[in-house]
Amino acid sequence: MLPVIGIVLVVGLVFGGYLGAGGSMTIILKALPFEMVMIGGAALGAFVLGNDLATIKGCGRDIVKVFKGPKWQAADYRDLLCLLFQLIWLARQNPVAVEEHIESPETSSIFGAYPKIQKDHDAIELICDTMRAASMNYDDPHQVEEVIDKRLDARRDHALHTSHAVQVVADALPALGIVAAVLGIIKTMGAIDEPPEVLGKMIGGALTGTFLGVFLAYGFVGPIAGRMGAIVAEDDHFFQLIREVLIANMHAHPANICIEVGRQNAPHQFRPDFSDLESAMRELKKAAA
Repeated sequence: MLPVIGIVLVVGLVFGGYLGAGGSMTIILKALPFEMVMIGGAALGAFVLGNDLATIKGCGRDIVKVFKGPKWQAADYRDLLCLLFQLIWLARQNPVAVEEHIESPETSSIFGAYPKIQKDHDAIELICDTMRAASMNYDDPHQVEEVIDKRLDARRDHALHTSHAVQVVADALPALGIVAAVLGIIKTMGAIDEPPEVLGKMIGGALTGTFLGVFLAYGFVGPIAGRMGAIVAEDDHFFQLIREVLIANMHAHPANICIEVGRQNAPHQFRPDFSDLESAMRELKKAAA
């Protein structure tokens, strides 16, 4: 909802202020389709030229997220902590029994209780690989911690690639607007013998290109790229929580302490209530007993 409000504010206030100051939309509306074809077409062509197919598809998915918001919500953080508690508690009670869950998470009853998490390939791989490493009795947990950090850094860099690609387009749009404006001036110079009222309209149409390039860059495409990056950062907290809990587990802290470490590291707006989470863990213990 907020992105839609932002779009309405940008368009409404810019053009509302222009009309309020006595401006006319006639020249802009007449030039707009042609300027849009030149600027938008050049931006689209440059975008396709500079990116592979996977990035182009990824940009489409991530732009949708700008309007939908982050993937992981407060309920998902609570579910994640409950899932990790079940795995850690089972591993402490029966190390052999937990192996069937981390080796086949797609058929696991524990993972199956949290379908949204189960469907996320990256989250499941991180949990299972780290739990598997814990079962190998590493002498130095910091080795596993370093591996996880490198893995999360690589994942974050890959996830940010689409926002960087869109930001490149935003940076190019003002220059592409100038290209369209120069072409308009060239057209105007070819009609230099026309009367001033005709030349004035032609120059106004040419300047529409400069306006459109800057307007699209700073009013729409740049903010969209920034929001795409912000959503990646917000969703990354989910994976950082997995890291904190499983590293605490490798340091042999009690299961409830591991979960509390994760809860404390959850973003404030997504952090589960302590009492609610404690009650949920007690219920999970009773169900497993």
